[in-house]
Amino acid sequence: MTSLSPTTGNSTDGDSAAGGRETLHDISERVLWLSTSMIHHANRIRPNPTGLKVGGHQASCASMVTIMTSLWFEQLCAGDRVSVKPHASPVLHAINYLLGELDEKYLTTLRSYGGLQSYPSRAKDPDTVDYSTGSVGIGATAPIWDAMSRRFVDSAFGEASSATRPFQGRQYSLVGDAELDEGAVWEAVIDPGIGELGEIVWIVDLNRQSLDRVVPNIAARRLEKMFDAAGWQVITVRFGRLLENLFARTGGDALRRRILGMPNPEYQRLLRCSASELRDRLPGNGSDAAAITELIGDLDDVMLTESIRNLGGHDLDALREAYAQIDDTRPTVIIAYTVKGFGLPTQGHPQNHSSLLTVEEYVSLADTLGTDAASPWGRFGDASAAARLCTEVAERLRREPVSISRPPAVPTDIGRTPKGTATTQAALGRTLIDLTREAPDAARRVVTVSPDVSSTTNLGGWVNKVGVWSSAERHDWFGDDAETIMHWREGPTGQHMELGIAETNLVGLMGELGATWSRWGEPLFPIGVMYDPFVERALEPWSYGIYAGGQSILVGTPSGVTLAAEGGAHQSIKTPSIGLEQPGCISYEPAFAIDVEWTLLASIAKLGRPDGTSAYLRLSTRPVDQTLADVPSDPAARERRRKQVVAGGYPLVRRDGATVTIAAMGALMPEALDAAARLEQIGILTDVLCITSPGQLYRAVQARQGHGDAESWILDQLLPADRATPLVTVLDGHPHTLAFLATVNRVASTSLGVSNFGQVGSLDEVYKHHHIDTDSIVGAALDVTGQ
Repeated sequence: MTSLSPTTGNSTDGDSAAGGRETLHDISERVLWLSTSMIHHANRIRPNPTGLKVGGHQASCASMVTIMTSLWFEQLCAGDRVSVKPHASPVLHAINYLLGELDEKYLTTLRSYGGLQSYPSRAKDPDTVDYSTGSVGIGATAPIWDAMSRRFVDSAFGEASSATRPFQGRQYSLVGDAELDEGAVWEAVIDPGIGELGEIVWIVDLNRQSLDRVVPNIAARRLEKMFDAAGWQVITVRFGRLLENLFARTGGDALRRRILGMPNPEYQRLLRCSASELRDRLPGNGSDAAAITELIGDLDDVMLTESIRNLGGHDLDALREAYAQIDDTRPTVIIAYTVKGFGLPTQGHPQNHSSLLTVEEYVSLADTLGTDAASPWGRFGDASAAARLCTEVAERLRREPVSISRPPAVPTDIGRTPKGTATTQAALGRTLIDLTREAPDAARRVVTVSPDVSSTTNLGGWVNKVGVWSSAERHDWFGDDAETIMHWREGPTGQHMELGIAETNLVGLMGELGATWSRWGEPLFPIGVMYDPFVERALEPWSYGIYAGGQSILVGTPSGVTLAAEGGAHQSIKTPSIGLEQPGCISYEPAFAIDVEWTLLASIAKLGRPDGTSAYLRLSTRPVDQTLADVPSDPAARERRRKQVVAGGYPLVRRDGATVTIAAMGALMPEALDAAARLEQIGILTDVLCITSPGQLYRAVQARQGHGDAESWILDQLLPADRATPLVTVLDGHPHTLAFLATVNRVASTSLGVSNFGQVGSLDEVYKHHHIDTDSIVGAALDVTGQ
């Protein structure tokens, strides 16, 4: 019988190449051992008084070990960035440990407080992590948006160059095949703007397993066609050298047909077979059975079992050839066939996703890999080839610390007092245009993003002024059309980006634009605009972008049931409470144009800095008389009002002897003021408060109670104890958003808002339907005061 080495295959390369493969193989085995040991220690050795599951993914790590070893130790350069699939985080930490980037003390802290995170985290892990991953689909697409962000920074603030690769390196995503079920992945893949991003490389770990089972219908050829149709280069790495050598022998064509033709579950079952079982099962019952039987009859048992597992994702030579084919002029996907749990006793088992090695299996693995189960954290000996390679790679991948530029100053007040009738939505575009005149340095760092709604969200004037960003100049064929109001001038100096109708893409791009201050040292001020009903669709990936350090401003407009004519499907209800619940975010729902200006400028000023934060603005298309804002003319009083607006709210009407208070927000301020006037006519004096940010006020309440470090002065100015009266709150959204205000002075209260799906109709009809019209506010005030 013939036996071929699983590490050198049948290669005719010279001794040097064989030695290099042997060294990489040693490193790969050590990475497998370390990643497995981190999870083993977290679950089997570290004390766990609560008995709650710690978890980890030894099998998911094992399927990625060869791919990541090959990538880090042969392919990466300092300018490259890698998004690691969530369940392979221990593999990343193992590599960083071998490269000297991670102290040994952290290897026992996986999934413990203050230790290595469950999934890669830029913000919380102690070693180098390029992208936070963990929310399925989002980490995979993040490098796409970072590539666009880096190109924008290069074109706006100085062209970066690289002698070997464009745009200072490639952007790799290591993706599990089950992750391709996420719609966010395909929204990004098919976006037409992605086709020119040649630095994008995805590596798909095609192990054909999900959490619960072997997936019966994962069809690599179908995936290949989908990526190809989107304009991506597709490289498929199916088999390793052992199998390819068998395919080249007599009967090899039959074996290839058999393996390619069998269902995924059948192949996975072969991985669990002994050599004798393989000799019985592998030939099958077809016309090729005899040829396959004769072929494998010449193999010894070790060679046979190793060959059936010798897929391309575990073969260093096959992976090296795949990397060498990458075309840097368009995105590339490498589909690498792998075995989940490769190299572990659990390899190929259909339920190995979260399974853990037993103590006995762990000790046996140590013997197989030549390590010590009692002392698992050893590095390579200083004189070894593996240690020398680790040192060389660490030097090659060393990055210079990022020098962070200080964001330019942002004015707090443009100085204009809006008159007449206006909408808060229109105030957004006007403020951005004003910023280009008042603070051009700050305005140059503003990047707006929208999903094909630029004109309907009042960004048309801004887009006309600053242009649309593109890596190359593109001719505007409607530039000479006198009837075209919105001009689409595309070039490297543009400051607006428009994606397709895919909100997940939009907030993914916002997150990476908002992280350029920490990645590349250049702060940007990203502002994304979408219809408010779709904010919830985008909230999870936007939240994850905030978690990963991306600071941005999300504008939801138009909003609420005020969008009456559009019907219930386009009327947002839950979004006002985002600011109460979303970490790292301040929310505003301005009532007047001046409030939009002040809150937007304050939000921009908090972007692009280590202590920065994101913001969410909920705007409306309802025209409102701007004189109702009663903006103080005295400079000191105006500044006091501005600070109150930014802090969460301000008193709009104060009446000596008031016996009730109406606290309203956003588009419902006219109804609140009308209700107060009517109550006064029947002898009930009313204070009216304009709430601009429930989140800011809630943080102030928490701070007053000793549960935070926010400033609480706004509560003394907005709801002083000596003016405590029964309270009516009202907003165009869910009533719970403002219900907490009654706790400030522990007063009787009633909360009005929208609790049901909206209705189409006129504004008066819809407001009345939801009991947020003037009559309803007056009635609530009478009820709460016992009148």
